[in-house]
This record gives sequence, structure tokens and C-alpha cells, in this order.
Amino acid sequence: MKYSFLLLCAIFGCALAMRQQSVAVSGKLMCGSKPASGVKVKLWDEDDGPDPDDVLDEGFTNNDGTFRLEGSERELTNIDPVFKVYHDCDDGIIPGQRKVKFRIPSSYISAGGRAQKTFEIGVLNLETIFPKEERDLL
Repeated sequence: MKYSFLLLCAIFGCALAMRQQSVAVSGKLMCGSKPASGVKVKLWDEDDGPDPDDVLDEGFTNNDGTFRLEGSERELTNIDPVFKVYHDCDDGIIPGQRKVKFRIPSSYISAGGRAQKTFEIGVLNLETIFPKEERDLL
């Protein structure tokens, strides 16, 4: 009985220590001089160690290439938000999609379930060959 109480207190303490944090990102994607419409975009919390990465939000760009993503997660430590773009701009017939990721500065992480400010990533031309660009074959 005594050990059950201690275990229950430990679990409850860990649950209280988990802080809900939120983040938002917005911008516009172009493919050359045309809006990149229908491009898959995702907002992730990338975790180190055994904790798997979490998708905070995902969607597609609008007809004018604009997007806005917002999400939240409960973590003991600060979340590590990453914005990812999956696209075929200037890609020819190469299998899979180009995948580009951008780290969001920690100053845009808010306490609670709603982001208090949005990281405006600006206008990105997806013809650019980004450093550490990857391919998503799924």
C-alpha cells in the first residue's frame, strides 16, 4: 500500500512537470515566379533519444502558396520545433519529393495550448537547392 502511494505520487508529479508548449509558423512558397500551391507542409517537434518525433500540425499550401501551421505538445523540456516542406518544384521525374526543413527559433515557443506569436518564415522560392536537403520516398 505504501509503495503504491509513492508510485502514484511519482506519476502525478511527472504529469504536472509536463509543460504544454505551442508554436506557429506561416509564410508563402513559390516555385520560380508561380505560387507553389498544394505543397505538403508539416510542423514537427523533433526529439532526441527514445522519445519519437511528434507531428504538431500538417496541411497543404493554398492556391496562392500561403500556409499557416500551429500546434502544441506536452514535454518536460523545451520542444524543438521544425518546419518541413515536401515538394516537387524544379525536380523533373526524380522519384520521391524534395524535403527541406527549417528550425524555428525557441523565442517563438509559447507556454500553453495556443501560440502567442507566429514565426513568419517569409517567401521561399523552392527552386533553391537548400543545404542538407533530403528526399522523401514515401
